[in-house]
Amino acid sequence: MKIENSIDTFNSLLKRRGFVWGPSPEIYGGFAGFYSYGPAGMALKNNILALFRKECRYFGFGEVECPTIMPSIVWEASGHLERFIDPVMRCIKCNTLYRADKFLQENLPDLMVDGLSFEEMEKLIKKHKLICPKCGNSMQKIEEYNLMLKTSVGNNVIAYLRPETATTTYLLFNRLDQDARRQYPIKIYQYGKAYRNEISPRQGVLRMRSFDQFELQIFISREQEMEYEDYEEVKNNALPLLDWKLQENGINKPNLISLEKAIIDKILKKPAYAYCLYVSYYLTKILGIPEELIRFRQHSLNERAHYADDAWDLEIKTMQYGWVEICGIHDRTDYDLKRHAEYSKQNFEVSMGVDPTVKEIPQVLEIAFGIDRIIYTLLESTFNVEEGRLILKINPNLAPNTVAVFPLVRNKENIRKLALKVHRELLENRIGSFFDATGSIGKRYRRQDELGTPYCITIDYDSIEDNTVTIRDRDSMEQMRVKISDLSEIIKKKQEEHNNINFTK
Repeated sequence: MKIENSIDTFNSLLKRRGFVWGPSPEIYGGFAGFYSYGPAGMALKNNILALFRKECRYFGFGEVECPTIMPSIVWEASGHLERFIDPVMRCIKCNTLYRADKFLQENLPDLMVDGLSFEEMEKLIKKHKLICPKCGNSMQKIEEYNLMLKTSVGNNVIAYLRPETATTTYLLFNRLDQDARRQYPIKIYQYGKAYRNEISPRQGVLRMRSFDQFELQIFISREQEMEYEDYEEVKNNALPLLDWKLQENGINKPNLISLEKAIIDKILKKPAYAYCLYVSYYLTKILGIPEELIRFRQHSLNERAHYADDAWDLEIKTMQYGWVEICGIHDRTDYDLKRHAEYSKQNFEVSMGVDPTVKEIPQVLEIAFGIDRIIYTLLESTFNVEEGRLILKINPNLAPNTVAVFPLVRNKENIRKLALKVHRELLENRIGSFFDATGSIGKRYRRQDELGTPYCITIDYDSIEDNTVTIRDRDSMEQMRVKISDLSEIIKKKQEEHNNINFTK
């Protein structure tokens, strides 16, 4: 049977190999917007998080963790209760609810919908005679729909599940300022769950009601934004930038341009913000996503949040969904801290420059990753079908299994015992090893190809005689014979070589 390189084949692989299951709970028919990760999916996620945490340490970011539920005053101060809304409309007959802007994008893909008012969207719907795809009737007027998930705590105190991790990080500002001894900029990140009551979540893990965020924040002075030391180290790096003026002219291909030139040409305003673009690009590139699938798209003036001085999305091109945002880079100015200072009656003005008498509320620069979106785009971009083989060419340092160990034949006890010994020695050296003795050797190779396992080790009759094994490479299928005593060091060296080739700081 011929296996096609298709979306259906890929989607089937995700479920079959334990990456993503759902909607969950599947045994009760599924609940839209909620998905579960299987063992392979969790292993991949944890490897991504471990890599991000290690690299964030290099870039000087510390980690915090905050509660996922906060009282209503927090979300009143942040503006979420007032502004965190989607435009929705209902069919007059079947009562099906649609998000108006997404409905227009799907039906009028050549038009720029972002930033349109309710009235402008309604005019487009009437002009193009758009109707309910479910029953063919017209729509009611567009209304506001708040995405916050409401709950109560204790004795019916109104609270909300956080729709992002960022706001809960800002609430720690006084503590962070004290902890850093007022040495600016302060670099902090937080990983954790966020919740949004999506109207009709689709696109699998790309748009869920419960999802994971990895958000980096830089608290910085206005002066430091323009004279930023870390920028000097990265300014010669070229990034694929699609600014809003290019988009207005119907251009969708980004320009590969150095950060320094982007500042000179006023595509970017602030060196510190340009540095944030670099950090997000670096963290994406080391995952192993091909360069040609990555771009930065600037928000238009209408699309940009009211408080933002600039905003770019880092997007990945997918087969199934087109360009998908995996990270937003936002210049949030001093909006968040000003609002929380006002509502909490706290003073967030601090000395940040040479003159201690000059005080200001810090600016906030944000890099906001969606981990679930990273997982999907990474898996799709590394999926291949080669001569009937389904392969995930995942970065060897991220794959769910680094190594799989096979006894050539399972009914020979001496071969099986040696294979188990090799497997345990790899685990003792903290190399992720998987033992598999079932099925033909060919089928075992195929199973590991589908999981993205970079190296398979076979123990055969010769292994008993000379203490050597065969290592088979996932991508090239080349095999080499090595001594068992050298195995762990060889695997570690291969991983290090991949790191060096993949991307350099």
